[in-house]
Amino acid sequence: MYGDAVLSVTRKLAEFVANSEDAALPEWTIHEAKRTLLNLFAISLSASRSDDAGILIDWARREGCAARASVVGSDFKTSPGTAALVNGYLCHLQDYDDTHFPTVLHPTAPVWPAVLAAAEETGASGFATLAAFVLGAEAACRVAISVHPWHYDAGWHITGTAGVFGAAAGAGRILGLEPTALVAALGAAGTRASGVREVFGSHGKPLHAGQAAASGMQAASWAQAGFTASDDIIGGRRGFWAVLSPAGHSEDALLGRLGEHWELRMNGLKPYANGVVSHPLQDAVIELRNAHELKPDQIASIQARVHPLVPELMGRAEPRVGLEGKFSFRHCAAAALVDGAGHDAQFSDAKVKDPVIAAVRAKVSATVDPSVNEDEVYVTITLNDGSSHEIHIEHATGSPENPMSDVVLRAKYDALAREVFPADRADALWHAVWTLDEAPSLSEVVKLMQLPRK
Repeated sequence: MYGDAVLSVTRKLAEFVANSEDAALPEWTIHEAKRTLLNLFAISLSASRSDDAGILIDWARREGCAARASVVGSDFKTSPGTAALVNGYLCHLQDYDDTHFPTVLHPTAPVWPAVLAAAEETGASGFATLAAFVLGAEAACRVAISVHPWHYDAGWHITGTAGVFGAAAGAGRILGLEPTALVAALGAAGTRASGVREVFGSHGKPLHAGQAAASGMQAASWAQAGFTASDDIIGGRRGFWAVLSPAGHSEDALLGRLGEHWELRMNGLKPYANGVVSHPLQDAVIELRNAHELKPDQIASIQARVHPLVPELMGRAEPRVGLEGKFSFRHCAAAALVDGAGHDAQFSDAKVKDPVIAAVRAKVSATVDPSVNEDEVYVTITLNDGSSHEIHIEHATGSPENPMSDVVLRAKYDALAREVFPADRADALWHAVWTLDEAPSLSEVVKLMQLPRK
C-alpha cells in the first residue's frame, strides 16, 4: 500500500488515516485516547475560570456563530471551528496537557478539540471518536518527528505547525473523508501551519494550539464540500518540509512502519503546569525537599546539569507574570522548593512576585550537558552550612519511560475538575469518558462538560 513511488508522501499518510480500521487499532491506543481526553477536560475546566480564558470565551460568545459545537466549561454552543479554537486554547493555556518526546509537540490540544467538534456535530459514536483521535494524534506526531530537530530549532512552535495536520486528519476521519479528500484537507490545513516561539510566556502560545485545531476542523469540512489543495503539502517542492524545515526532514520518520510502530507511545501526560523540559528539575527538587525537609532560608544554591533545551526554552531569569514563570526553569525550581509543587497555582502573578520564591529563584543555575536527555537531570542543592544533597533523575514523571499512571491521572483530574464541578459531577464525567468506547455518541460527555461560566 505504501510502496508505490507515484503516491506523494501526503497521500500515503492520508491513506493510512482514511483506510485504517477502528477495530484493528491496538487496544492500548484507545485506552490512551481516553486518558488524554480526561486530562483535557481536567485542565480545560480549571483553565476556563481564569481571566486569560475569558478573553476568548467571551469573544466566542459575542460572535454568535451557529450553535453546533460546545465549549468546555461553558453553557453555550458555537460553530465547530470556533469551538475547536477556544477548546484548543483552553487545553494549552496552563501548559498542563501532554508532550510527545523528543519533539515537544503537544498533540492533545490541537487534535482533540477538532475531533470533539466534528463528532458532536455528526453524532459519531464514542469508539469512532476515540479512534479518530488516535489516528489524528499519530499523524501529528509523525509530521513532528519528521522535522525534528531542525524545524523547532528554527523557531517554529511545533504544536501549531505539526498539530494542524493531526487536527485535519482526526476531523477528516470523523467526517468520513476518503484519501483524495483527506489529501485536500491536509493541504488546506497545512498551508495555514503557523506559530513562532517568540510568543512563549503569553496568550500567543495557547493560541497556536487553538488555531491549529480550528484550521484542521475547517479544512476537513471544506474538503468534504469539494475544496481542493496541494497534492503534496508535506513533501512538495514548496511544501511544509521545504519551506518550514529547509535544514532537514525524514520521510522514514513520517511513513516508516505505519500501523506497526506508534509515535503515540512517546506521548506523556504532564505532572507540572509548565514547559516539559523543566520537569526533571522539579522532580529532583521536590524529592530532595521532601527527603531532607528543606526550607527556603537554608538554601545557598540549586545547581543543575541539564539538556540544552532547558535554557533555550526555559531561560527567563526574571519572569514578570505567571505565564512567563512557566518558561523559567529558575522559577520552576524555586516554586518546587518553596511549595513542593508545580501546579498552575505556582504560576500565578502573585507567585512570580513572591519574595520568598524570588529569593530562591536567584540561587538557581544550570549548566548545559549535551549528554543529558530531555527527561533527565543532575541536581545539587547546597545549604548555607556548607552541606549538600545530590540527586539524579533518569526519567522525569510523565515521560515515556516513567509514564503517569491511571491512579495519578485520577488524582490530577479530581484536583482540577473539582475546582469547577461538585464531586459527583466530576465523577460522572470521568465515568462517561472511561466508558466512551461503549457509547453511541458524545451526548453524555458533552452534557457533563458544560457549565455556566460566572
